[in-house]
Amino acid sequence: MFKFDVAELTKMGAQITTAEIAQQPELWRDAFNIYKNNLEGVEKFLAEARAMGEGRLSIVFTGAGTSDYVGDTCAPYLRHAGNTALYDFKPVASTDIVSAPRDFLDPEEPTVLVSFARSGNSPESLAAVQIARKFVKNVKFLNITCAPEGTLAVEAENDPDSYTILIPRANDKGFAMTGSYSCMTLISTLIFDESSLEQKAAWVEQIAKMGEEVVEREQEAADYLAGDFNRVTYLGSGSFGGLAQESQLKILELAHGLVATSFDTSMGYRHGPKSFVDDKTLVFVYVNNDEYTRQYDLDILREIGGDGIAARTIAVQQDCGETYEGDSFTFKGYPELPEGYLALPFVMFAQTVSLLNSVRVGNTPDTPSPTGTVNRVVKGVTIHPFTA
Repeated sequence: MFKFDVAELTKMGAQITTAEIAQQPELWRDAFNIYKNNLEGVEKFLAEARAMGEGRLSIVFTGAGTSDYVGDTCAPYLRHAGNTALYDFKPVASTDIVSAPRDFLDPEEPTVLVSFARSGNSPESLAAVQIARKFVKNVKFLNITCAPEGTLAVEAENDPDSYTILIPRANDKGFAMTGSYSCMTLISTLIFDESSLEQKAAWVEQIAKMGEEVVEREQEAADYLAGDFNRVTYLGSGSFGGLAQESQLKILELAHGLVATSFDTSMGYRHGPKSFVDDKTLVFVYVNNDEYTRQYDLDILREIGGDGIAARTIAVQQDCGETYEGDSFTFKGYPELPEGYLALPFVMFAQTVSLLNSVRVGNTPDTPSPTGTVNRVVKGVTIHPFTA
């Protein structure tokens, strides 16, 4: 797909999505510069937020769908790589905040609501901000969005309690969020990661090179889809649990549900969800670079692979310790990456699998919902009045 010309891809209904997946390494380099340019402003904003009260500041990562999985991916890493003496990192879907705010927000807890949004026009994104403003006594808003013209960004322009970081080149035009997901994940990780600027710069350049490698190794991803299958599951531990959910959603979205999907953590999958696996199932497992956590990822790979119950069991991993000896998409020759950054080349692999699978089942990746019942920006949502 990445080597096809524009005319071929357009005929397949895949030109936009293919280009947006492939451009991500360049976007990640841009995102690092956006982070650097906002570094002074966001540090001042967070200092003002910490002054709202004593104790740790609650950092609530929020969004809907893929934007929700941004927080699910970066929060586990930040709970040991961020400043946990100052911040309590919590991923909470905006759909949960809107539908049951008392269950997910503490009105007495000083809070920064970090809103992730591709368009900034989803009803839940806007309503979550309004509900938090009404319900939480001391609250500020950090918006990480890809649309300067989106309502979320526009309404925050003159708000003294808001700070907005824009990633306009990551405003995916295709149906599925690809670069928007990875760039929002990267910038939020960079903001709260306690590592040095020099170390972050090195990691970003490394993931960009690994992403470029995914494009060059597209045929390997295609080979995994060559057999007879109709189910796909993704598993992972830590940050890769959230990544697994995003990865299965890409399969589901781009194939319009024609391929069944599931996701879980590597440890959690045995507790019932493993029933999903049959001889027409592809199982992908993200292998964590943490030496302790990796053991559990390798255990489930070897268990499912050894059982022989799946069509194929495939590791997505970096060669920097013990690795899975069976089928694998392995990055070799790079320094060991922490999970918060390794998630990005990993998700590029998953996006490539989803793109190829969409074409395999006869769908059009750029417009995968032929009936229009599922949309790029969600429709049909009623926001009911909330009284704090």
